[in-house]
Amino acid sequence: MSYGPKPWHQTQWDWRAAGNFMCGGAGSGLIVFTALSGARGNELRLLVLAGLGLIGLGLLCVWLEIGRPLRATNVFFNPRTSWMSREAIAATLLMPIGLAAAFFVPGLVWVAAAIALAFVFCQSRMLQAAKGVVAWREPRLAPLMIMTGVTEGAGLFWLLATWHGQGAPWLLLLFGVLVLVRVLLWRAWRQRLQAHAAPRALKAIDAAGRTLLFAGTAVPLIAIALAALAAPGGATSAALAATAGLLGFIAGSWFKFTLITRGGFNQGFALTHLPIRGARP
Repeated sequence: MSYGPKPWHQTQWDWRAAGNFMCGGAGSGLIVFTALSGARGNELRLLVLAGLGLIGLGLLCVWLEIGRPLRATNVFFNPRTSWMSREAIAATLLMPIGLAAAFFVPGLVWVAAAIALAFVFCQSRMLQAAKGVVAWREPRLAPLMIMTGVTEGAGLFWLLATWHGQGAPWLLLLFGVLVLVRVLLWRAWRQRLQAHAAPRALKAIDAAGRTLLFAGTAVPLIAIALAALAAPGGATSAALAATAGLLGFIAGSWFKFTLITRGGFNQGFALTHLPIRGARP
């Protein structure tokens, strides 16, 4: 059933929309974590470029979804009420400032990080603005999406750490805290859906949640703990941190992909009073 009193799955957003949330959130988080790391030189340049590239890839996915791609500039015309317009404006500001931080003024990386956070915040509010979709309109989804993006970016940072050689022990501990807070926010959001979301939506969300809990939280936390106990700067510690980062990134991306493509059920019609012929109200 595609229309009627029972919940049905939305058809407007597909894997391309999911790609924007997956890539945009991870790219923003990578820029934020790069600023926190204090990276300089080529390491700063390539990490920021990687973050900008992911954001650009996500926006490309959205552009491919538009029925008339040549009218994409219309997205800028309604920033007063549209979170999608605000997201586009944030991306427009982020790209030149990020490039300037990468090539000319390294101190601008903090400005880029602030705009990246604004970008992922706009993404979270875009979902919440879809009032007909029960799993998206829940207010607790906004902090969950922000935390997921930052955690994914941190995971990518540690996945790439074997190459760029950046990352103090306290940053690894921070990554562990982010992973833990993310799953706690997921549980709080999931509890609010129990009485309202469609059973098929809950089934898909719970499957992604199990991946988030075990592959995206439990295993990374164990790997982080073992990396902290291993010799600092050694190959074992780096491999464990990279493993934790990879799993944290994949689990968060899979959750967002599932949320968009499988968990987006409308609530259906809510008729509190059914009309009966011949009966007075």
